[in-house]
Amino acid sequence: MTRYLCLLLLLVPLALPASAQERTELVADFLEMVSTEQETRAVCVGNVVVTATNLRISCDRLELIATRIGELGGAVPTLDKFRYLLATGNVRIVQGDREATCGRAEVLPQEEKVVLTEDPVLIERSSDIVSRGSKITLLRGEGRAIVENPVLTGPPIRDLGPEANEDTEASEPAPAP
Repeated sequence: MTRYLCLLLLLVPLALPASAQERTELVADFLEMVSTEQETRAVCVGNVVVTATNLRISCDRLELIATRIGELGGAVPTLDKFRYLLATGNVRIVQGDREATCGRAEVLPQEEKVVLTEDPVLIERSSDIVSRGSKITLLRGEGRAIVENPVLTGPPIRDLGPEANEDTEASEPAPAP
């Protein structure tokens, strides 16, 4: 299949100087964009990869909506503000030391959150914690994850039992009354 390449919009605004930000790149097997006076909708299918400043998203299918500006007659419009993104099928999002996988990810920039469903897993490499649940909501700028029906896996917890060098008397059961 022919691969299409489209330079798109910055998906997640970061507090970095413009010189430190990378242009956003979207690669897919197929891309269809439809524009109206108000917005542009795009659907990408097959081997979708979005790379931006400190962000990489890969999935099978990607839908996005952005506010449209620029010349109405142009084939590829200038996109002003990203409003919605839906990634489905083998979704993998890597940003900094966080990695998320799931079947469905909704990015809601106006609410500053990302909602992961369909077997979501969130890996925090810096703390070595893996979170699983039925739904994981990430809140931008708060360093916060809300996990429904959580199962967390992390590094071992130090043994809180008696130390090996303590007297054995301390570990013997108390006499019955």
